[in-house]
Amino acid sequence: MTSDASTVRQALLRLRQETEAQATALDGDLRSLFEASRSSNADDEHDPEGSTIAFERAQLTAVLDAARRRLAELDVALRRIDDGSYGSCERCSRAIPAERLVARPSARTCVACASRR
Repeated sequence: MTSDASTVRQALLRLRQETEAQATALDGDLRSLFEASRSSNADDEHDPEGSTIAFERAQLTAVLDAARRRLAELDVALRRIDDGSYGSCERCSRAIPAERLVARPSARTCVACASRR
């Protein structure tokens, strides 16, 4: 592994660790919200706070799902570093611009191929 690949790998591992910590915290928040609503008599449908609780639950679930998807994307990027394909577009095999990889380290396609989706 080249020095550049090693540096990118370390950056991806750092991002993964941060994302995993975020997912763990969100999961804890969601569990706490479920527990709090379970021990409450509140009827979401008729309680004036019910829609707020339902919205908060849906929002936490969506953010947690996004964090889990990002973890999976970072895992793929780490595997691509290991197999030497990181930085190459999965569709056209051209190099992914460095700016795109800085903005989105788990990018698997170049800008042209990504815009065709």
